[in-house]
Amino acid sequence: MTTPTRGYTATKDQLLARLRRIEGQVRGIEKMVEEDRYCIDVLTQISAIQAALDKVGLGLLDGHARHCMHEGATTGKADEMADEMLSAVARLMRRG
Repeated sequence: MTTPTRGYTATKDQLLARLRRIEGQVRGIEKMVEEDRYCIDVLTQISAIQAALDKVGLGLLDGHARHCMHEGATTGKADEMADEMLSAVARLMRRG
């Protein structure tokens, strides 16, 4: 069985490295809380993590648009793929 090609396949190593850095940032916040660090410093780190996750999400959307949606269009699923992507964008935009 072959692994399917995804929109992020070409940059998978970079994506995984970025996710590992984000994971490290989250562990850093945990340590900050354990050490009773100043609230604003913790919030600043949370903001940095949210920005990093947004960048990952945008990269995944870009790959999806350029690969998955293109592939979907060639197989007659363009509308379905567009709806799926718009739903994903809406979920990413919801905060708070």
